[in-house]
Amino acid sequence: MESCPMLIRDHMSQSGKHLFRWRSYVLFAFLPFFVYAAFQGEVLEKIWGDTMGEAFEWFAIGMMVLGEGIRIATVGFVPRGTSGRNTHGQVAEVLNTSGLYSVVRNPLYLGNCLMYVGLALFSQNLALAVILALVLLPYYERIISAEESFLAEKFGAPYTDWAARTPAFIPRVTGFVAPSMPFSLRSVIRREQASVLGAVVALYLMELGFHHIGPEQEKMSAAWHWVMGVTVLMFLLAQFAKKRSTMLTVVGR
Repeated sequence: MESCPMLIRDHMSQSGKHLFRWRSYVLFAFLPFFVYAAFQGEVLEKIWGDTMGEAFEWFAIGMMVLGEGIRIATVGFVPRGTSGRNTHGQVAEVLNTSGLYSVVRNPLYLGNCLMYVGLALFSQNLALAVILALVLLPYYERIISAEESFLAEKFGAPYTDWAARTPAFIPRVTGFVAPSMPFSLRSVIRREQASVLGAVVALYLMELGFHHIGPEQEKMSAAWHWVMGVTVLMFLLAQFAKKRSTMLTVVGR
């Protein structure tokens, strides 16, 4: 019986390795539910009225902005070879223990969850938000288990000591350690352009669905088209700078 906890942990770690490469695409599994929410229209706005409905949407957008802000505050300080978008396995040349990593072990996944749940709340389908949150918990638990097994094996005591004093997912309010590297905006643009584009596209499509396939069939605000257009333009410029120049290249990042 003493071996059971180890077996469960090993199983979680193995399944986490398989889920790791798909961690950026988990939201696509919920696409049919978001389409269904669009067909229903802005449900909460019908119940609470326009003012409260819009306030709820801004709250959801704020949650997504907070999630992206956490990601930016993380990747803007980290060195090359860590906190990336690799999909073919674990990569860690150094152990991150400063900055946001000094108050929470998985700030990027925390940011992702806030963005995903924020989008679900924006759909005004509370059941979707609850279900998504409940799915994300075991999903990321397994990915984190796989990552922690890799890091513990590679870094040994320095990792286990840091993990013992740093919470996995809920940040602590004390013990912040200043980042060991300065903030790099160019590194953020290079690494986070896809995340920002994805968030704006998801919100835009949700709003588009409300106004074109939902029951209201109202005219969509021109501001959404402007935000979408500017975001796509900035993404294309960032892609050009990343692939055709060295503008976004930072030594050690």
